[in-house]
Formats: sequence, structure tokens, C-alpha cells
Amino acid sequence: MFEGKSVRLRALRAEDAEHHLRWRNDPEVVRWAAAGDPSFGPVTAEAVGIAFGTMLRLSPRESAVFTVEDLASGRVIGMADFRDLDPYAGVATLGITIGEREFWGRGHGSDALRLLIGHLFGAYGLSRLELDTWSGNERAVRAFAALGFREEGRRRSAVLMEGRRYDSVLFGMLREEWANPA
Repeated sequence: MFEGKSVRLRALRAEDAEHHLRWRNDPEVVRWAAAGDPSFGPVTAEAVGIAFGTMLRLSPRESAVFTVEDLASGRVIGMADFRDLDPYAGVATLGITIGEREFWGRGHGSDALRLLIGHLFGAYGLSRLELDTWSGNERAVRAFAALGFREEGRRRSAVLMEGRRYDSVLFGMLREEWANPA
């Protein structure tokens, strides 16, 4: 378990599936988290149950999903993950979703990512972290840059959202760029 200024990251539990089901069936969460990708949602409880069975068995040597809790209330508000961890190259990919709308724009996602970045650069000794979003998610773009991620590339017109085309934006951070603001 890791505690930051506003959130706690803890291991995923089976009972967290109910939150994931709600978030993945919320059109606004799907819009911002996955640019409306229909593979993210809507989903059935059975599909989430199957995915959760897999997530609960993940080897933290390769990937992990954490539950994000609000420190003040203890309420489950989102998830953060890493995947594609390559110990030889020293690289992993990160993800963050704050599923509870009233916590959007309040710094909880940034705090959760800060904790995850510190964990991966610290415990795993990685040299590089990366994540991506779509160009229409300006809040995520600003948050990633504020944490120290640098835009490294774009896949132009790679995202279709509500009939409009957006870029997929790739961000990266090197260990030496991480200024761990505790």
C-alpha cells in the first residue's frame, strides 16, 4: 500500500469489480479514459468478472492493477496500473482512470500516478516509463506534462471519437527526469 497527499494505492480485491463495472458502463468515464473505445465499455458483469479473474492473478513482475482510494474518505475512486514491464530494457507502460466524476480535476489522478512512478523507479529500478492518451483529453495531457512526462510522439488521426479524429499522444519519462516531489 502506498499513500500520497490525497490518495492511497492498494492491491486490487475481488470486491473492486463492482466499481469497475460501474465505471466501464458510464459513458463519460469511457469517453475520457478510453476515447470512447467500445472494447472498454459498456460491458457486462460477466465480462468484468472474467477480466477480474485475470487481473487478480497478474504477476507483479510484469504488470499490476491497483485500486485508488481517496485518503480523506477511504472511498474507491479509480484504478492505476502498469503493464508490459520489461526488466531487460527497464521499461513499463502506465495507466490511470479516476472513475468517480466528482474527483475529476482535483489532482487525485496525478497523485496516484506520482505514487506509481515512484514505486516503479524505486522498487523496480526501471529507466523509462510511458503512457498515452488522446489529444482531446487535454486534462490528461496537462497532468502528464506537469508530472514531468514529455510528449514523444503522435499517431495522427488514430482515434475516432464522436465522429471526429484525434491524435494518440505518447508520453515518456526517464529515471533521471523524475523529480520525486514527495
